[in-house]
Amino acid sequence: MDVFLILCISLLPILYSIYILTNLLIIHPRGKQCYMLAYECFMPPEDTKLDTDSCTRIVMRNRNLGLEEYRFLLKTIVNSGIGESTYCPRIVLEGREECPTLKDVYDEIDEIMFQTLDNLFNNTGISPSEVDILVVNVSLFSPSPSLTSRIVNKYKMRENVKSFNLSGMGCSASVVAIDLVQQLFKTYPNSMAVVVSTEDLGAHWYCGRDKMMMLSNCLFRSGGCSMLFTNKPSMKNRAILKLKHMQRTQYGADDEAYSCCIQVEDEQGYAGFRLTKSLVKSAAQALTVNLQEMAPKILPLWERVRFFVVCVRKSMKKGETLRVLAALLGKNGKTKKGSLNVNNVLGGEGLNFKAGIEHFCVHPGGRAVIDGVGKGMRLNEYDLEPARMALHRWGNTSAGGLWYVLGYMEAKKRLKKGDRVLMISLGAGFKCNNCVWEVTKDLCDENVWKDSIDSYPPPSLANPFKEKYDWINDEDLSFVRLDYSKMVFN
Repeated sequence: MDVFLILCISLLPILYSIYILTNLLIIHPRGKQCYMLAYECFMPPEDTKLDTDSCTRIVMRNRNLGLEEYRFLLKTIVNSGIGESTYCPRIVLEGREECPTLKDVYDEIDEIMFQTLDNLFNNTGISPSEVDILVVNVSLFSPSPSLTSRIVNKYKMRENVKSFNLSGMGCSASVVAIDLVQQLFKTYPNSMAVVVSTEDLGAHWYCGRDKMMMLSNCLFRSGGCSMLFTNKPSMKNRAILKLKHMQRTQYGADDEAYSCCIQVEDEQGYAGFRLTKSLVKSAAQALTVNLQEMAPKILPLWERVRFFVVCVRKSMKKGETLRVLAALLGKNGKTKKGSLNVNNVLGGEGLNFKAGIEHFCVHPGGRAVIDGVGKGMRLNEYDLEPARMALHRWGNTSAGGLWYVLGYMEAKKRLKKGDRVLMISLGAGFKCNNCVWEVTKDLCDENVWKDSIDSYPPPSLANPFKEKYDWINDEDLSFVRLDYSKMVFN
């Protein structure tokens, strides 16, 4: 077995060289480069800010909730990692979430789409008439005519613009949209593409008492982003990022993963988004499968050899040595359970992704998700800081969340030319869609963070909700009927 191990290690550099040459000489020239020229995140108006007292008023006016539900919400909000500077749709702040109109939905979506697009076109000098490809992703709202048609009409785009409207793709839809653009670039050279990523929250605010469905109200907030891409060689000098790798994983065949993040109606008929306890587990499984496929493309040879030696030692008794070798060569390295074990790939003596990546742009879906990704990939607090701060400042803005995280890195002047950024997105389906960008120039734009970046990271991420309203946990209240209509919030 020692001879076999030595033989495998000696052959690995040769096989890796063949793999690299094949990509450079055969596969790579057939594709087209995908450059990002700019991105613009949505800055909501100040009158939609959701501070502690506003949040309390929204929670307390739900007559379907009892003391147990109030206590659950208090604990969830306090432990969510979300601060007091996030934003909420006006329809919710005004107390009309139970009876939304179509106009309310359009007003919410239009504000996000058109503000970010106006800024994108103005700041880049690119005219809407120059756009060849338009992709919009909003999971919960798919009207007719489509949102892409709404944008085409607003900006009077060309009649031959190729438009695509993505719905139901969840929080990872932004990366799905970029993958679509990348594939289209292979067919359409010298093109410009715009991607708009956001979500409709107001008309889908949950008004019932199912705890697993109340979670979405605590986590999701207003936000979105518009991005500009090109494959024109003449414009690569203007690019800020270059797409290096893309990996999409659809884990929906697993019933538990499929149902861990799903839009349903509760027993009372209230529609909402149910987030189950298996969400973190499903995310870990999908992320492991995804990174198993991506690792050979982004990690240096020495890290793969190190990991190979560790895995071979552990798998000799199980007869899985060849499967491990196949996985490291980018093949289908399956075990009897379906894929390499989570702990083998990510935890313990797992792969060190810092060997090939400088920055980690983790989807700010919630504190548990960020903690889970950090633990699985052995990331430190510096690596996770952008995601934690984006969650605290903006909340979970669904598909637009990644760009608030990237914006934090840029505002903090972390992104230097040549750095590689791994974007990790997780969403309903269950999907894990990841991509790697190369920074093409030093980035230092303060962007949407300009008014708050100097105060981040704050001394504490503690939410004052608990300090102000911890009286809800008083056991004596279990014997009292509360009249919330007479309560006054300062």
